[in-house]
Amino acid sequence: MAKSTTKSSGGLLPLFGFILLVQGFGSAVTEAAWDTSFGVCALLREAQAPAWTDLLVGVTGCVLLALAARRRIARRTP
Repeated sequence: MAKSTTKSSGGLLPLFGFILLVQGFGSAVTEAAWDTSFGVCALLREAQAPAWTDLLVGVTGCVLLALAARRRIARRTP
């Protein structure tokens, strides 16, 4: 029988979640405090996206992190 292996791409979900979390909420904070944005949210602002998209990007990061945590817990449960 062939042994099941985990893919190396399994670590990408928490990585992308963390990046989006920092980009979204970090950009929202810098926009409020210093009237500037950075990263993905800066590109969205230049594309005339509304200000609440920063928060949407941060929430998307939280969702990806929650999915990654759920998958990790599910793998450990017999």
